[in-house]
Amino acid sequence: MNDNLPGGMYARLGVRPVVNAAATLTAVGGSLMSPEVLEAMAQAASTHVDMYELHAAAGRRIAELSRNDAAYVTSGCAAAIVLAVLGCITQGDPRKITLMPDGAGLPTEVVMHCSHRIPYDPAIALAGAKVVQVGNAVQTFEWELEAALTERTAAVLYVAGSHLGTAALDLATTVRIAHARDVPVIVDAAAQLPPYTNLWELTRKHGADLALFSGGKALHGPQASGFMVGRADLVAAAAANGSPHQRLARALKAGKEEIVGLLRALELYLDRDHDADRARWEGVVEQWVADLDGVEGLQARRVFPNEAGQPVPRVRVEVDPSRLHATATDLADQLWDGTPRVMVLRDGTDAFYLTPDTLTEEQEHIVVERIVATARGMAPRPAEAVDT
Repeated sequence: MNDNLPGGMYARLGVRPVVNAAATLTAVGGSLMSPEVLEAMAQAASTHVDMYELHAAAGRRIAELSRNDAAYVTSGCAAAIVLAVLGCITQGDPRKITLMPDGAGLPTEVVMHCSHRIPYDPAIALAGAKVVQVGNAVQTFEWELEAALTERTAAVLYVAGSHLGTAALDLATTVRIAHARDVPVIVDAAAQLPPYTNLWELTRKHGADLALFSGGKALHGPQASGFMVGRADLVAAAAANGSPHQRLARALKAGKEEIVGLLRALELYLDRDHDADRARWEGVVEQWVADLDGVEGLQARRVFPNEAGQPVPRVRVEVDPSRLHATATDLADQLWDGTPRVMVLRDGTDAFYLTPDTLTEEQEHIVVERIVATARGMAPRPAEAVDT
């Protein structure tokens, strides 16, 4: 068996590849890397290098590309949260770094809006900090944020994305209030590419001190990569807590392959024709709606934006159990169990979503063919005429 062929090693392990029509989810490996990124990683793997020097050089190049003062590559966006919080607590001072994770006498509170609490905020606890929550799921008042900022506050963590609703204060207001108390604002922008302008607008335009991104989503870089951009002093302070230093976040090391792969992916991403990407996605969505909306028991429509609030169109497919004699859950299960294995983003028992940005052109057709074939196979057949 040729292990260089797609699925070669997976087949040897008995692991089935997935056609991912759901989202850039970590559970299915994020996104797909280009040959150029894979080649850059292979080159990085072919020799040893001074990791301090590589981190510094890659950070300078990423800062240049993203129009920021400084940048640092991490082993994912959750790792970037840990390091950013550590940087804000310790300010990169070796004497303070040695106090972590207990943080005795240091500001170890991170303020978050209630509506921004996410499954990834335990990364704050990994940094030795604790969350102070403001507001509720319906609304937040400025005075609530002001009251939460004390001498114990290390930073405000703001989770970006229009999908989070309006219960939180907007970023500009959050930055204004935090900066009035000399408290830095960290923006978790893990899935906020596109638009590519977020690379500099979150910091340069909106005033965030640090912005954190995933490398394995829209960038199509290594899944185990991420990066932070922003204030040079805070980026340096964060880096002082991470690998190759023997510090608290040593375990969150980014390898030379991830650093180089992430950098190459960012170069390619910024060189893309983003208008052409959007036009292609719209074309795929339009075709999916045309192909699926007439299938017995299915109703398809375009929705916008996607699940992460990104400006990416997708399709919502509703299933009518009375006509198909199956639920959307049943259909999604059969897509997952079939060949090839197709993953959709489930929306309760009545519907699921399809996204075009995670797929190759060949896979775009595979997805709709599998859905049509599966739905028709589940639809009840007309009763045969009975001779009398």
